[in-house]
Amino acid sequence: MNEKVLQTLEYNKIIEQLVTYASSPSGREACRTLKPQTDSRWIETAQRETSDALTHILTKGELSFYGIEDIRPALKRLEIGSSLGSHELLDIAKLLSAAGSVKNYFRQSLREDDSTGDSLDERYRLIEPLSLLMQEIRRCIPDEDNIADDASTGLAQIRRQLKLTNDRIHEQLSSIVNGSARSMLQDSIITMRNGRYCLPVKAEYRSSFRGMLHDQSATGSTLFIEPAAIVKLNNDIRQLELKEQEEIDKILANLSNLAAEQSFFLAQNYRVLCELDFIFARAMLSKHMRGTRPIFPTEGYIEIKKGRHPLIDPKKVVPIDIHIGRDFSLLVVTGPNTGGKTVSLKTVGLFCLMGQAGLHIPAFDNSCLKIFDEIYADIGDEQSIEQSLSTFSSHMVNTVSILERADADSLVLFDELGAGTDPTEGAALATAILSNLHKRGCLVMATTHYSELKLYALQTPDVQNACCEFDVATLQPTYRLLIGIPGKSNAFAISGKLGLSQDIIEDARERVSSDAQNFEDVLSDLEASRIKLEKEQKAITESRKEISRLKKELREKTEKIEQSKEKILQNANQEAGKILAEAKTVADDTIRKYTKWAKSDRHIQEMERERANLRSRMNKHQDLSGSKPQQKRKKKALKAADLMIGSNVHILTLNANGTVSTLPNEKGDLFVQAGLLRTQVNIKDLELLPDEKPKQTEKRQNGSGRIRIDKAASIHQEVNLIGMTVDEAMPVLNKYLDDAYLAHMSQVTVIHGRGTGALRKAVHQQLAKLKYVKSYRLGEFGEGDMGVTIVCFK
Repeated sequence: MNEKVLQTLEYNKIIEQLVTYASSPSGREACRTLKPQTDSRWIETAQRETSDALTHILTKGELSFYGIEDIRPALKRLEIGSSLGSHELLDIAKLLSAAGSVKNYFRQSLREDDSTGDSLDERYRLIEPLSLLMQEIRRCIPDEDNIADDASTGLAQIRRQLKLTNDRIHEQLSSIVNGSARSMLQDSIITMRNGRYCLPVKAEYRSSFRGMLHDQSATGSTLFIEPAAIVKLNNDIRQLELKEQEEIDKILANLSNLAAEQSFFLAQNYRVLCELDFIFARAMLSKHMRGTRPIFPTEGYIEIKKGRHPLIDPKKVVPIDIHIGRDFSLLVVTGPNTGGKTVSLKTVGLFCLMGQAGLHIPAFDNSCLKIFDEIYADIGDEQSIEQSLSTFSSHMVNTVSILERADADSLVLFDELGAGTDPTEGAALATAILSNLHKRGCLVMATTHYSELKLYALQTPDVQNACCEFDVATLQPTYRLLIGIPGKSNAFAISGKLGLSQDIIEDARERVSSDAQNFEDVLSDLEASRIKLEKEQKAITESRKEISRLKKELREKTEKIEQSKEKILQNANQEAGKILAEAKTVADDTIRKYTKWAKSDRHIQEMERERANLRSRMNKHQDLSGSKPQQKRKKKALKAADLMIGSNVHILTLNANGTVSTLPNEKGDLFVQAGLLRTQVNIKDLELLPDEKPKQTEKRQNGSGRIRIDKAASIHQEVNLIGMTVDEAMPVLNKYLDDAYLAHMSQVTVIHGRGTGALRKAVHQQLAKLKYVKSYRLGEFGEGDMGVTIVCFK
């Protein structure tokens, strides 16, 4: 790919961004030298690698290659048997540390076959962290300027001796400084000269102070003398320091030998990590610009969906849709200045360069590009005063160069083709140039203001018009590229909006040829129709979206209602079951209590409390169910004279019907029989049932007939003696049997349970004594078996 087009389309600025995402020296160099390729297999491989790396970044986070240094010079030294310095060995340790991190990064997405399952799998397998070598280097060399004391036994001993010797020297010097020689010293400090410990002695005491002179001050008043007492100790330190350096050299040599044994894997790790650094840099660039992998169809066409120029502020760039090469191979783009024509050209050219370099493009998924052998672009003003080239001349030089080399595998981009000269001649030249390139089979995009080129695009097969939309009302471009519609320069409209006199504008209109004016009128009509259709299409689209939304909401509501219905029914059934079970329990318990209380009238208060308790529980359930309390009936106030024994009344507080058993006393209290319940109420709580008021002339029933009626209304088919002793059960049994016989019941059931059999035996003995009992027997299967006795009356 020619260097000129890379500069013209600002491909180099994309590369500058790419370099910032690489960490290793070789990775950055690979980014700098990245050029578009023409080999389809290389392009597809590079695109797949970029996509796979981007997938890893999005699923597991970014991968760092920080700390990788170029170890190739060190590896060369190892090949010839040289020892490495601490700095070079630490670079190897950093490389191995990065190798371990990258290996662990990829292990997060391994499959059962121990592979990543993508194009990076082979590189992952080649990485060898060499953990033992890295740990040994780190153990011996904690940082560049230090070798660890425990790097070897010999080094530890030498440094221990050095410390002891230093301590003895400081001890000797401290005794001199604090002793009788203190007055001879310029300062009470210990200093060093030429690597040996000295004391600052006053010059006048030179002959009195024994030792070796090493230095003096600039004035000569202070002499730096090594006391004779520590000369040997200083010599010992010097020898120990030499031994220390020898031991360090041995340690570095041993580490170098270990590294030399793994030189093949070290070189392989460096190569693989730098390649991964380069690949992940491309992926990071894609993530930054929200790029996608382009498709390269075999048919060879361009279809960019919502493409965004990567060098324009993402908050301001307007996505464009461009397609060329399938329905037409030459696109003529027209429209006013600053409308986005040049940006459209550069977007197409730059996307093709990026795609062929293995980079993603900032566009929607499934955008398509064609692989070109060459891309040519004549964009911008390149006039040269030194070469005496005008604007037209400079453009023509570029155009001639393009015409000499362009072929069917070329993309050609022209900006303002034929501009800078006589309009008539310029339009004719531009038409001829485009026609020539069109015959060669090139893909061509050209921007222009010439109406002749618009007509050429309308009249020529395989050539299409396009325009950059411009809002005349606001004098602002929308930067939308509309393919299939020729654009207008809108010079008259823009001039009028800017304040140019209407007379001048009308004069200018009259000077335009009738054909040109008619053509502009046609374009205006087309533009108006297009805008109208777009508005209608937008309204239809919005209506469809609204319909889809409402359908979705309705479907969701229906599903929720069905789910709620099932849940409500389920809850209702469960609640009903609970209520029925509770009601059965309460009924059984109440019957048991009333049966016990029925033997005498002494339990009236307990019965009233039980009745109130039951009523309270009924009200509680009504409140929980949310049912509204029944409205009070409007009733006529009853008087004692309105009631008779046997009158049918409605008890308001119990919401139940009953029969008057006694007449009201002076307080208005009376007893009412409501089914099995005989309760005391006040006359104010009663309502005489309509059409049931007994006539005053009706005779009251007395004697056995009345008793039979009362008994028949209140007696049950069975009596339950379970839980009673024999003494408690017999009176209850006798009373029940008498009542049942008086009620003319033919058969009853006595429930006594199985138990020990004592209650059953006592019941049978009592039945045998009663004359009105015809027969009795134990219950059969389904009747209660041995837990009940069936009694038949005569």
